[in-house]
Amino acid sequence: MAQTRLSTQLDETGAPLRCQLLVIDGPDAPRAVSLEREVVVGSGSDAQLVLRDDTVSAAHLKVTPEGARFRVTDLGSTNGSFYEGSRFDALEAVPGATFKLGRTTLRIEMQSRALEVRPSTSRKLGELVAENVAMREVFAVVELSAPRDVTVLITGETGTGKELVARALHDLSPRRKGAFVTVDCGALPEALLESELFGHVKGAFTGAHADRKGAFARADGGTLFLDELGRVSSAVQSRLLRALEARTVKPVGSDSERSVDVRVVAATPADLSVSVANGSFRADLFYRLSVVTVELPPLRARREDLPLLAGELLRRRGFEAGDIAGENLDRLKSHRWPGNVRELRNVLERALVLSPGAREFSELKLLVGAAEKSGELGAHTDLPFKDAKEAVLDSFERAYLRELMARHQGNLSAAAREAQVDRKHWRELLRKHELYDGD
Repeated sequence: MAQTRLSTQLDETGAPLRCQLLVIDGPDAPRAVSLEREVVVGSGSDAQLVLRDDTVSAAHLKVTPEGARFRVTDLGSTNGSFYEGSRFDALEAVPGATFKLGRTTLRIEMQSRALEVRPSTSRKLGELVAENVAMREVFAVVELSAPRDVTVLITGETGTGKELVARALHDLSPRRKGAFVTVDCGALPEALLESELFGHVKGAFTGAHADRKGAFARADGGTLFLDELGRVSSAVQSRLLRALEARTVKPVGSDSERSVDVRVVAATPADLSVSVANGSFRADLFYRLSVVTVELPPLRARREDLPLLAGELLRRRGFEAGDIAGENLDRLKSHRWPGNVRELRNVLERALVLSPGAREFSELKLLVGAAEKSGELGAHTDLPFKDAKEAVLDSFERAYLRELMARHQGNLSAAAREAQVDRKHWRELLRKHELYDGD
């Protein structure tokens, strides 16, 4: 199912902000406790949030509500409490802040009033098409949030259509007449990324022969889509947070700021809360960006959409496929699609090239999975480098998991110990590759 989290900024009931302390990693995940009053966290029976983690002290941490903020105090614990990778005694925190206690990670999270998000009645949203219920729930969230001008964080595997969701948010918003500007944050080194985002003035660095507008300025009045956000350095994260909160940007080498009116939509293939927990991503920036969070399902979880997707992709190439059925459809359904919809598009485009005389779908020469057999490492040479690399890693993970689980006769704990991987993480890897369906 698509994971969709909506903050109270989308809740029109007028209910006050409520928060909870949520265990997001560790033996007790996903246990939670309300933060309506002071909460003591520890392994002792007197704690309000009791943890089974033996690296946590009996009374380890205290969280005290103070208006819209929280006072977080370490209670003299043996192993300490950590925020963004640094040990602390006491600090003031806002919703979204994440803490590490022993092997347990906690997050102060908005406890939003549950919103009924029914699947959209539409099977098409912009360039996206779907029959799958989880995907149509994504459509519904886009339709709900697009007019609100809230920031949206889109997560999902490579090739699932994150940029298409961002484009749909723009096209359905009052900003549709403005620019839609995309920045791939993972493709540029820090210095160039700062210039790309915020612009620069002439002479700011070697090669800066003229003033240049950054993406924020180019998207003024429109939407800025930040892809691969999780790969941004801490310095750029700080500047991004400043731009989002102050609605101003300062070009590299300039002494003055300029105002910008931009809606930001961000995307990442990974769960940024994990990066927040290990200190590599700012909690306040994560909270600022994730007013609405949408997770796109992988193609292997929506195989019923393959006929609809194949027909739509072929029509865009001017090929009327007719009935999407038979052996060719069976080939599509039997593949795992590590590259998701992007890989499907490439497979169909290759089939059109190899089948010049084809008049319908059944006549196409579909080489599904053929790229996996090319090259010593099974490199997907029909995919961009980044996507091909992720596909190879996906295949490696699946093979490694299968072999180790077989060696230990399905004993999850024994396999995790030999792999030197945390048992919970090992279980999640197995679930990711559909190799485990237990609790």
